[in-house]
Amino acid sequence: MSGVELAMLAGWHSSKVSRIEYGKRNASEDDLRVWCQHCHAEDQLADLVATLRSIETMYMEWRRQLGVGTRKRQRDRLTMEAETSLFRMFETFYVPGLFQTPEYAASVMTSVVELLRVPNDVAQGVQARMERRHILFRKNHRFHAVICEVALRAGVVPFDVLRGQLDQLLRDMDLPTVRLGIIPTTAPHKALPLTGFWILDRRVVQIETLAASLALNQSHEVALYERAFDQLAASAVYGTKAKALISKAKTRQS
Repeated sequence: MSGVELAMLAGWHSSKVSRIEYGKRNASEDDLRVWCQHCHAEDQLADLVATLRSIETMYMEWRRQLGVGTRKRQRDRLTMEAETSLFRMFETFYVPGLFQTPEYAASVMTSVVELLRVPNDVAQGVQARMERRHILFRKNHRFHAVICEVALRAGVVPFDVLRGQLDQLLRDMDLPTVRLGIIPTTAPHKALPLTGFWILDRRVVQIETLAASLALNQSHEVALYERAFDQLAASAVYGTKAKALISKAKTRQS
C-alpha cells in the first residue's frame, strides 16, 4: 500500500503520511490506530502506543533531570511508585533506594552530585528518598529485590555507613511486603545485565546508567527483563541463607 492509498483510506491529506514516516510530525494514538487498522497490523498497535507515550521519557539525560538537584528526581518517583503494585528490583553494587538508610543515601547522592556537577541539595534529596520508603509498609504493594553479594561489601560508601545499612536490610527482610534475595558471588549467573534495573508491574523497566535514565515500556522489552529477573532470582538465596550472608558481611566490616 502506498502512502497516498493509506491517506485516502484514512481520510487524511497525503502529506500527513509522509510527514509521520519521516519524523517531521508525531503521530497521535488515534493516528496509530487508524494506520494499523488499514495496514492490517493491529498486533503492532500496543507497542507503538507504548513507544509514543514514552518518547519524552524513554531517555532522560541525568544533567537535565538533576539540573535542579536530587530532590526533584526523588519526588517525581513518588507518584509512579504509588501507582505500582509489584516492584521487581535488581542491583549489582548498590542497595536499592527504597531500602537505603539516610546515611547510605546521602553518601551515594553526594557521589552523584560531585560526578555530574549538579546543584547540591543532598539533604533535601535524602529526605525525599526517606518519604519513598513509606511505601514498603503499605499492604497493597509487593517488593521482590535481588542484589549481588558484592553489594554487601562494596566500598561505595564508608564502612560504618555500610554496617548500618546491613542492619536495616535485616529488618526490612522481615516486612510482609518484602522478598529479598542475594546472589552469592560463587552462584551461577545465567543473566548478566551490566547495570541494575527495576520492573514496575509489567508496564515499564527503569534503568539508570552513568549518563542517563532509560524507561522501556514496549511489551517485548519488558518481557526480556522479566526473563532476566527470573533467572537472577533463581540464582539468589532467601530467608535464613540470605540473612547469613548479610551477617557475615557485617562481621567482616567490623
